[in-house]
Amino acid sequence: MKTMYVYIITNKRYGTLYIGVTNDLCRRIYEHKHKILQGFSAKYNLDKLVYYEIIDGEEQAIYREKKLKKYNRNWKIDLIEKMNPNWDDLYSSIC
Repeated sequence: MKTMYVYIITNKRYGTLYIGVTNDLCRRIYEHKHKILQGFSAKYNLDKLVYYEIIDGEEQAIYREKKLKKYNRNWKIDLIEKMNPNWDDLYSSIC
């Protein structure tokens, strides 16, 4: 099975949230940080990794991403704060 990641990035604590899925978390967050990919994350300066999950399998990861996107904002904030109460940028600790 392929290892996948579902992640949440933001621009600041309680800021705009973006949920994505990737097979290479370090590369993907690097792309967000350096605005290599133009789009929502570049437009809103979303470059801080505040939450991620490791998931086995592409289908399961895509399913989880879609599920997270459907939850309301307060639920997403609670999810982030359970893993990362200070909203630290986790990029440097995992990459």
